[in-house]
Amino acid sequence: MKVLLLSHRVPFPPNSGYPIVVYNTIKGLLSLGVEVTLFSLNNSKQYIDVDDIYDPVFEKINFHSFTVDIEVNAWDAFTNIFSNQSYNVSRYLDGDAEKVLENVLREQEFDIVQFEGLFVVPYLDIVKEFSKAKLVYRAHHIEHDVWERLAHRERFTPRRTYLEFLSRRLKAYEMEQINRFHQVFSISNPDRQKLLLMGCETRLDVFPVALDFEKYKIDTSKTSFPTLFHLGAMDWRPNKEGLEWFLDEIWPDIEELNGELRFYIAGKNMQKQFFDYDSDNLIVEGEVFDAVDFINSKAIMIVPLLSGSGMRVKIIEGMAMQKCIIATTMAAEGIDCKHGRDILIADTADEFYRSILKCITQPNKWQEIGKNARKTAEKHHEVNANAKRMFDIYGELVGSQEEPLSS
Repeated sequence: MKVLLLSHRVPFPPNSGYPIVVYNTIKGLLSLGVEVTLFSLNNSKQYIDVDDIYDPVFEKINFHSFTVDIEVNAWDAFTNIFSNQSYNVSRYLDGDAEKVLENVLREQEFDIVQFEGLFVVPYLDIVKEFSKAKLVYRAHHIEHDVWERLAHRERFTPRRTYLEFLSRRLKAYEMEQINRFHQVFSISNPDRQKLLLMGCETRLDVFPVALDFEKYKIDTSKTSFPTLFHLGAMDWRPNKEGLEWFLDEIWPDIEELNGELRFYIAGKNMQKQFFDYDSDNLIVEGEVFDAVDFINSKAIMIVPLLSGSGMRVKIIEGMAMQKCIIATTMAAEGIDCKHGRDILIADTADEFYRSILKCITQPNKWQEIGKNARKTAEKHHEVNANAKRMFDIYGELVGSQEEPLSS
């Protein structure tokens, strides 16, 4: 079987949510004998020098990429207001990239073309024109939901108004495109329900974040206690917003709990303002070389998200590393976990304080939750099991004569 994946960024190295999901999809399909071709938009915000990629998975695929400038331009953003396009999405469409993709489609026939996220959907028309493959859309997020929640929390009226505008445009685009595919994959059950409410009438299945557990080796002898940590890309606004809330509203009281308690903050594109919080008890590390080693070396994971959509890959990684995770309901959305069993849910400053206090004073409790978390992750997020299920759906699609509901 020949599969073409389209991604809006190069998923090498797999060091954050979206690249991990795409990378493990490729890895799982390769293990089943699928011939994988990847076409990536090497966008300016997350640019990767492809000549520096050294990865055994990369060596096994046919790879094509095109550099796309997606930087926000004030004039373009203003003129977009008077169009009927989503500015979030239209920045990824490039005429020259279309030509490169057209050549890929002319040179080879594919059984499946899978669109990894909304930002490559603008290339759907060119795929339909030059390929007879079955078309799959994977919704990594419900994109308009992210912006809608950000707008809801925004206090500055002009900014809130513009965020609401962007959300409406995204929602209209998502609803317009959703039935143009043969198959849709959502990342979680809550997202599946949202897609149905948006009018999705095509085949719809849930494929959660999948991990290769061979990579997640636990060595408790290297785990320091008492330690808290936060790990996430800080150029993603929900991460920034949530961490600011935790540092301003919760950390000052937590810091007084135990003089030996340390809180480590890590993630790529760490903004200068977070280094201003640096102290003896709060260590801002910025981007770390090995996220798994970093997670292994700390005890309790903090995920104070207040907005967002989809499934938090870093939580699944934390579970895989047997961590006790204290997270908001929003952060844990879509993950099959239960408060007090394999995660601790905290939505207020007081709940975070009490949960952290419990973990510090009852080490056996956080260790038990961490062990249960690993079991949950292995049950629902194993890469090969998910790849096999995806492969089986591909087979059904290829053998079907059904066409998308919308052209």
